[in-house]
Amino acid sequence: MSTTIGVIGAGTVGRALAAHAAKAGHHVLISNSRGPETLVDVAATVGPTVEAVTVAKAAAAGLIVLAVPFVAVPDVAAAVGDWSGRTVVDATNQFATAAFEGRADIGPLTGSEWVARHLPGAHVIKAFNAMAGAYIAAEPRHAEGRQVVFYAGDDVARNADFAALIETFGFAAVYVGGLADGGRLLQLDGYLSLLHVLKQD
Repeated sequence: MSTTIGVIGAGTVGRALAAHAAKAGHHVLISNSRGPETLVDVAATVGPTVEAVTVAKAAAAGLIVLAVPFVAVPDVAAAVGDWSGRTVVDATNQFATAAFEGRADIGPLTGSEWVARHLPGAHVIKAFNAMAGAYIAAEPRHAEGRQVVFYAGDDVARNADFAALIETFGFAAVYVGGLADGGRLLQLDGYLSLLHVLKQD
């Protein structure tokens, strides 16, 4: 199974996931807020199937990974406009600043629900935010088992497609519930935040 994956955000998480996807043979469209010309060298380093593009083009991919600071989500949402029907993997954490400090006050919403409200019409899956970047970047297959990726989402079919995709990266996908309840487990200070687990096959 090969697909086109759009990555919005070229920091540690975005680059790591782009590298895993490229290694698995997927076409990757990587983008950032500064424009594709700033990512040409990054794309070439990450993998031969990685292309530096605009945010809008990355958002047209079959699956979109949102790996930007939490406070940048409204800007990304506005840059794309229509999110209807898109599948978005939300890898953000609700830090109050782009320097990953403090906690953003979003009232009773979980971070994933807040992101979903900014992307009306999108199918949002929460994943990868609960893992330290080094664990995402590392080879997920170990002698003792595969690195688990906990994920949450409300659409059964999209969840299944996401799980199948990241299994091609070498991860073990573990579903933890819908976007509200599962997202609460995964968000900052949630029970699964920074819980790194191997699944024995």
